Amino acid sequence: MIGIYGGTFDPVHYGHLRAALEVREDLELRELRFLPCHQPPHRPPPVADPQTRLRMLEIALADADGGFVLDTRELDRGGPSYMVDTLSSIRKETGEEPLCLILGLDAFLALPAWHRWRRLFSLAHIVVLQRPDYDIEYAEDLKHCVEERQVTDPTQLAAQPDGMIYFLEVTQLAIASTSIRRMLREGRSAKYLLPDAVLELIHRESLYAK
Repeated sequence: MIGIYGGTFDPVHYGHLRAALEVREDLELRELRFLPCHQPPHRPPPVADPQTRLRMLEIALADADGGFVLDTRELDRGGPSYMVDTLSSIRKETGEEPLCLILGLDAFLALPAWHRWRRLFSLAHIVVLQRPDYDIEYAEDLKHCVEERQVTDPTQLAAQPDGMIYFLEVTQLAIASTSIRRMLREGRSAKYLLPDAVLELIHRESLYAK
């Protein structure tokens, strides 16, 4: 199986990296692809430019083993990054190998606002990074999808290419890119929240300083 982990990564931090590691290990993924977004359709544009965010990811993954890879197709494509288009292009390359789209809980709950969101289930499984002891309230359409598609055994994901929803509890690190950018803008230290080499790049190029 292949995991697809998208985001702006503005900047990438240990919350991203730890969650990705746990998903890869728990689901026994052949590889997990970090997929930096060019322009999220439903959010303000990233602060750092695409190439800088890519460089930060390259630095963060430099000492990772072969299980983490970078997929730059959304940056290469430009414009708004619609996940349905991205997964369609990946599916053409991977054939019938199971794909797992990895989403945080907040992103999953907002799924009905995504472009052609129902089509995602014919392209990949959806793995939701769940918070322990969190009371989830679904929109009605999404609630029906969960009732129809949720599985509790992760081995079921490997049995077919797409279509299922699996909730996975991961270590919750209360780290957010928004908070890191605010700290840096205020002149506070962001050490221990993200890899030192990424932080060095941020300081060297005065990213997020204003």
